[in-house]
Amino acid sequence: MFDYRQLATLNAILEEGSFEKAAQKLFITQSAVSQRLRQLEDSLGQTLVVRGTPLTATTSGQRLLKHYKQVSLLENELDEDLKNQNSEGFTSLTIGLNADSIGTWFFGAVKEFTATNKILLELKVDDQEQTHHLLRTGEVLGCISGSPLAVQGCRCIPLGQMIYQPLASPEFVKHYAPKGLNKDNAANTPVAVFNRKDPLQHRYLEQKFGITDFPHHLIPACDGFVDALLKGFAYGLIPNQQGQPYIDSGDLVPIDPDHKIPVPLYWHIWNLHTDMMKGLTKALVSEAKRVLTPLSDC
Repeated sequence: MFDYRQLATLNAILEEGSFEKAAQKLFITQSAVSQRLRQLEDSLGQTLVVRGTPLTATTSGQRLLKHYKQVSLLENELDEDLKNQNSEGFTSLTIGLNADSIGTWFFGAVKEFTATNKILLELKVDDQEQTHHLLRTGEVLGCISGSPLAVQGCRCIPLGQMIYQPLASPEFVKHYAPKGLNKDNAANTPVAVFNRKDPLQHRYLEQKFGITDFPHHLIPACDGFVDALLKGFAYGLIPNQQGQPYIDSGDLVPIDPDHKIPVPLYWHIWNLHTDMMKGLTKALVSEAKRVLTPLSDC
């Protein structure tokens, strides 16, 4: 049987990244944090935290963290049921997802669900091909991912696909690619990349033009990314939900006309059949069906 005070301490250490901040979060001394972790590690006979900066979980630490979050979710839901939805209590849910989903359809999907169920969200943002890692390590209870492969102990539910196309300001296109992007000019045309984990632009240029080296700006902010395109710094891949209004106004135009890049999205969630999990999943699937392109249209 686990000592859940010790598991809560492990969770605080890994969320905060230091013993000092974990102590502040738990309102105990730093030595008490160290003692609880040492007792937990001694009882299991293995190291749970890699002592670095920041502190990170070992494989065993990740498994315990995932277990703790699952149990906490079940306890929170049971507590709310027993109190008949006490109006004073909120439940916190941690979700991993890509920045483009946040910037387009995600909040519309969960607005009613969070209000009705008194949910507080902690969103961990990463590329859609990286969020799987957050679920595997137990950092999130669910994630929106580009992978159709379910993590052990989790369910995978298809959502749909976001369609991307390379857009730029009319002045940028006129200067760099007046006849469209091609193999001759693509290697010398500046492109905006969201972050170093985002493979979409690299895959597009390599698959279409055989180009692996190209000038690029790193712009890890949704609004800043679009703003860079509008001001003529670069061209970039934008999902239709975000780019269409700018195309309609003429502020952005396709630099590679008619080329579309589908990015499939899947909802991965722990295999816990609670009302809260079912409600969150229903909200996401319903909105995705309304705003995303069906996967069958690939």
